[in-house]
Amino acid sequence: MRIITHPLVAAIINVGSLWALYLTPVYELMQQAMLVHWLVMVHFLLAGYLYTVSLVPMDPSPHRASFTVRSVALVLSLAAHSVLAKVLYAYPLAGVRAADAHAGSQLMYYGGDAVEFAIIMLLWAQWYRTTGRGLRGTGTPGAAAALETVPASSSRLLRFPDIKPRGST
Repeated sequence: MRIITHPLVAAIINVGSLWALYLTPVYELMQQAMLVHWLVMVHFLLAGYLYTVSLVPMDPSPHRASFTVRSVALVLSLAAHSVLAKVLYAYPLAGVRAADAHAGSQLMYYGGDAVEFAIIMLLWAQWYRTTGRGLRGTGTPGAAAALETVPASSSRLLRFPDIKPRGST
């Protein structure tokens, strides 16, 4: 579980599955066999859940990836998802009318962006809850202690950097 819940692995499973579906014969097979169709749908449901949980986990975990790793995984998967939508728009699949392919590609592109925007907001909210509370009031977590060691005339400059001391140009 530690491996598949890593954000990069979950992103590869999620977006890689889309690429595999649309760029291999699986799409045609899914159109012909109802069992394959349902298996693919269940796979995407579970892959999407895994992807979301790996990026914005709600439960505490000793192996949670850093915000940097989760952000990189999110940006890379967002790019891969968008590129796939553009490829499908430019090169419709065999047996799919161009108008339907264009509509589906646009839904994939803009709908994916909406979902990923929500995930970005959740990730930023987690980041703020974890690190941002110490930033309130002083600007940075150790600023109050640092200001105590600075002379009073200079400490005002640290709090208000746009104020210049008298006599300076």
